[in-house]
Amino acid sequence: MISTFPTLPSKTTLNQLPSLPDATVVDELLVEALHQFPHKIIVLDDDPTGVQTVHGVSVYTDWTSESIEAGFNEDPSMFFILTNSRGFTREETRQVHEDIAATVQAVSDQRNQPFILISRGDSTLRGHYPLETDVLRQTLEQQSSSHFDGEILMPFFQEGGRFTIDDVHYVLEDDTLVPAGQTEFAKDRTFGYSASHLGEWAEEKSDGAFPADAVISLSLDDLRRVRLDSLVAQLMNAQDFNKIIINATDYLDVKVATIALIRAMNAGKRFLFRTAAAFTKVIGGINQRPLLTREELVSDTTSGGLIMVGSHVQKTTEQLAELKTCDFIHFIEFDVHLVLSPDQFEQEIDRIITTAEQLITSGQTVAVYTRRERLDLGENQQENELKLSVKISDAVTSIVTRLHVRPSYIIAKGGITSSDIGTTGLKVKRATVAGQVKPGIPVWKTGTESKFPGLTYVIFPGNVGSKTTLKEVAELLHI
Repeated sequence: MISTFPTLPSKTTLNQLPSLPDATVVDELLVEALHQFPHKIIVLDDDPTGVQTVHGVSVYTDWTSESIEAGFNEDPSMFFILTNSRGFTREETRQVHEDIAATVQAVSDQRNQPFILISRGDSTLRGHYPLETDVLRQTLEQQSSSHFDGEILMPFFQEGGRFTIDDVHYVLEDDTLVPAGQTEFAKDRTFGYSASHLGEWAEEKSDGAFPADAVISLSLDDLRRVRLDSLVAQLMNAQDFNKIIINATDYLDVKVATIALIRAMNAGKRFLFRTAAAFTKVIGGINQRPLLTREELVSDTTSGGLIMVGSHVQKTTEQLAELKTCDFIHFIEFDVHLVLSPDQFEQEIDRIITTAEQLITSGQTVAVYTRRERLDLGENQQENELKLSVKISDAVTSIVTRLHVRPSYIIAKGGITSSDIGTTGLKVKRATVAGQVKPGIPVWKTGTESKFPGLTYVIFPGNVGSKTTLKEVAELLHI
């Protein structure tokens, strides 16, 4: 039976749930479990925001054998592969995941090194699901003799206000917990959905292949009472790629679930994971570190910074409005609707690059933002709109690609925008995650092979932060 609230719950609901367990006890059990888990942890990130909870780990922007072998060779147990698949068509997504799965299995076999794959997706449930994990499962099972018993669904992301209670996923908006299916994210033209209950969501997204009444659910009551035997028993019952929902409103819930998952996997069960960024921090054994300071982020004070705003979610538009109150930033609007007129579109790109270069060279910070009205081609044009959005993203990226002056930093707002700027504009092959500048907002230090080695690159998710967070980050880097 699906649990629902008669009215939308407030933030205070989080304090009315079963009491949290003793953190010291849970942390000791987690450390013990991680020591007994020799697997390499490979995170396939559908945009660069998946590193928003970690630090000191590598991000590879391709999936060649050389990059995957390098990731296996690293001391840290975990590394990320940036697929940016949220900007791909379904067919492109299928091919990329087949290629990655086959290469990972081959490297694992050569090294006799076990692994788990985490498909890191959006905490508001957008993305190519269930396509990505279905392709990973099929390819890995074809390449090896093992099979997958279940798929873990864990979209909890505390830093962004995403909570799962009684199998219903919520997004915290102001002081109200709004079921995910009732938010603007569920209306995404490419990745939309209606269900908020994760079992119903999996049924909806799989066109009924995985019915809601077949899911396994790890409840907050069991997690908070640390009923590990019961939790492991539930996991051991998984079969036929069952969907397994992890309820969570606190990192302690994730830690207890992780202990149970490791015990089940060590007992022979095999899972694929579709999770948000919180799980990667816990399973990777990443400790807490303070937010990054300006001294850690900016050393060049002669050039201006560059802020690129591409995301069109409402939160980004609100944050841009607040950013415009900063008198130390020069703003340039990019009329991306000119994409329908190629010659005018090229002239617009040239105008922006020329203006931005002059200003950055003079020490002026520049913010380039795409026109806020979304380009709408009409009904049943999702694939064509996605292709146009790729052209627009390519144009935004080209501004960085053609830049001759090194900015003191770059902030990219939006997942696809930040991925394309990082991989194509900055030509990053491998970056190190330095940490976070604000909760849920990661920073890369670009590699030696990149256009601007050692540059501070702030990856600002479109759907994270309050109205003033983008402004606060810009002010931090400016002061």
